[in-house]
Amino acid sequence: MQLAIFDLDHTLLSGDSDQLWCNFLIGCGRLPMHSSEAAAEVALRYTAGTIAPLEYCQFFASMISGSTLGELESLRRRFLDEVVRDRIPEDARALLRRHREAGDILVLTTATNRIVSELTAKELQMDHYLCTELEVVEDRITGRILGEPNMGTGKLKRLRAWLPSAGYSEELLKQASFYSDSINDLSLLSVVGRPIVVDPDVRLEGAAWRKHWAVLRLHRER
Repeated sequence: MQLAIFDLDHTLLSGDSDQLWCNFLIGCGRLPMHSSEAAAEVALRYTAGTIAPLEYCQFFASMISGSTLGELESLRRRFLDEVVRDRIPEDARALLRRHREAGDILVLTTATNRIVSELTAKELQMDHYLCTELEVVEDRITGRILGEPNMGTGKLKRLRAWLPSAGYSEELLKQASFYSDSINDLSLLSVVGRPIVVDPDVRLEGAAWRKHWAVLRLHRER
């Protein structure tokens, strides 16, 4: 039994879920136009590795602050149907199929919050799914993060805490594959048995070259 662990944005998905969600909400009239500029600036800081995980995750959580889960349900499904599904490359789906056919346990771990990424995890038929959790009080999103953001070193901490709760040993992590595009996932890439960088950002590509990690290029139409 092996774990095959995957990042989502710019790895299995062509694009960033949070930015796409922001633009989708603007198009639906749920956010003002200037929200796109603010989101783009936050995304640049994410790519550069200069934004704290809590600041990043709370910025995107604030976009749906005050909304009820019921109000968001139809928007989430439209987002999957109209935006996300076409941005999952066939190469990514084929990669997942190969691991599934090999009998591996598929795990998606993403900094993107549950409202935005949960239906994507289901679309990808993941066995397990870890994400940034949002605080919900009386069915309403507060705009605050629940627990530690699933980003950076937090992604590794959350995964390590999850393993025994799911009945898996720490040894599985040492044998696991992990696919990611981002320097923000360096800590998790550094502890798995088989780190694979996927269409990496500039900083991660440099680290992969120095560490002799495998580099995977996916054919992306978008």
